[in-house]
Amino acid sequence: MSGNVSGASGAVEAAVKGEDARGGAVPEGAGVDLGQVRRLWHLLEPLHAVLYYVPEAFEEAAALGYGTEERWPSYFPYRAAPLGAVGGRRAASAFYSFSPHMVDEHIDSAWRTASPERVLAARERAVDRAYRAILGDRVGSPELAEAAALARRAAGAADTAGRQLAAANAELPWPEAPHLQLWHAATILREHRGDGHLAALLVAGLDPAESLVSFAAIGAASVERFESRGWSPGEWAAARDRLTARGLVDEDGIATEAGRELRSRVERHTDELAAAPWRSLGPEAVTRLADLLGEFWVAVLGSGLLPSETTLGIGKV
Repeated sequence: MSGNVSGASGAVEAAVKGEDARGGAVPEGAGVDLGQVRRLWHLLEPLHAVLYYVPEAFEEAAALGYGTEERWPSYFPYRAAPLGAVGGRRAASAFYSFSPHMVDEHIDSAWRTASPERVLAARERAVDRAYRAILGDRVGSPELAEAAALARRAAGAADTAGRQLAAANAELPWPEAPHLQLWHAATILREHRGDGHLAALLVAGLDPAESLVSFAAIGAASVERFESRGWSPGEWAAARDRLTARGLVDEDGIATEAGRELRSRVERHTDELAAAPWRSLGPEAVTRLADLLGEFWVAVLGSGLLPSETTLGIGKV
């Protein structure tokens, strides 16, 4: 990666101020379509998700006293910590598609093991170590600093009304290091999108288990992958039967035309609800950010630490 440092420094300053490279104000609103909104999610999601998979995160979790034989004992406190010492009911509401029994199992003991404040400090250390390991010298690059500034502007424009995970992360203080700012911005933006996705599922009349069954039905991921969210075979079958009665899946659990149309509306509605932060940047800044993120996205995926198949359907929706 190359670039003029002084020129890049000016680009970072312009990004923070909301100006284009010539010093003019970035136009708001027009020009950022829903395809770009989804593309930014695809680029930023892996940058956020490293927290749940990298060895540095498991090491930090183990130091706090969490089990590391699987990722869930640390996943739930890492993700829920911005909400404070919440109970299982509130955490299950925020996480939605996880079985409430699974959430209870992990949240019930999470805050007896470590306080949310200690968990937040541990996750920042984990991300710092992981980014340095994965990105190497690029952690201090002007390109990463510019990307962080643009992503921070978008995160700052995210309306968090009715979005509990986005709001909780947005309330946290911004870290000083650009690579940690990039992760924090990615986290706010992905939770903003995720909170909106839950609203889209509710509008579509899909309860937590049905949301997964209907997603598996269109091939977003395998049924086995969705089993990681803790629903029993009986609960999964009952949700499938409810969707079958609505004409959304067939008896084999495959989406009907109506089921595919409903999921398409859910994904489009999710994009619409996630669009405002990106439209606040304007088309030039969004394109610039996507270009800057490319090599960091490649580095994270190239690390081999993230699973090739996820329950989010990235690359399939």
